[in-house]
Amino acid sequence: MSALMKSVLYFVLGGMMVSLSTYLGTMGRGFLAAFVSTFPAITGVTIVLIYLNSGNEHAYIYAKHLLWLLPAWVVYVCFLILTIHRLGFWPAMAGSLTLYMGCVALIKLAIR
Repeated sequence: MSALMKSVLYFVLGGMMVSLSTYLGTMGRGFLAAFVSTFPAITGVTIVLIYLNSGNEHAYIYAKHLLWLLPAWVVYVCFLILTIHRLGFWPAMAGSLTLYMGCVALIKLAIR
């Protein structure tokens, strides 16, 4: 399979997951939409594809860094939950992303 075809396949797989999650969320099925978004299918497919293209070591490094970034993701979601009703959607989202990126920067410094 060519590099272009691989990229197209990756794009389609990711787009399907986002589309399904968005569809379920707009239908008021928040729990199911969250389940689809956090289901390890994308992570699993990513690990498999990294393994197939680069081997064990790169798959291991990817998985290890997923754990390092988990605290930043928890801060992002918690801030959004706590502020979305007080600040409105866009300010809460901007604050969440800012905190996420700040946490990622701190984590990156910590793992050096």
